[in-house]
Amino acid sequence: MNTKGHDIDVKSASDQVVVRIKDTVVATSSRPVVLTETGCPARYYLPPEDVNMELLRPSSTTSHCPFKGDAVYWSVRTDDGTTEDVVWSYPEPFPRVERIAGLLAFWAERPGVTLEVNGQPA
Repeated sequence: MNTKGHDIDVKSASDQVVVRIKDTVVATSSRPVVLTETGCPARYYLPPEDVNMELLRPSSTTSHCPFKGDAVYWSVRTDDGTTEDVVWSYPEPFPRVERIAGLLAFWAERPGVTLEVNGQPA
């Protein structure tokens, strides 16, 4: 979808995605939904069933995207400490990206966060 020079595309994929925070595997999924957006890296949204939700701690942080809607955040707590606001989700995204509703994405750019797709760093 293109809105005034801003493209967003949402696709289901069968890539194998593994997310680590430091040395702890936080998520493993072969059912990601990949969102590509102008000016942003591809984001892999994962089903909560594929994420170790016991490691996530709800955050009071929220944000608004004019293209996706309102996001909520989680921090991840591992034996190595807590990584703040590194996971987000859109509980009720705008209709054009409704396929990401309730799925979880990770800030792969944050220190200590590794996102691998099919065995390669993403």
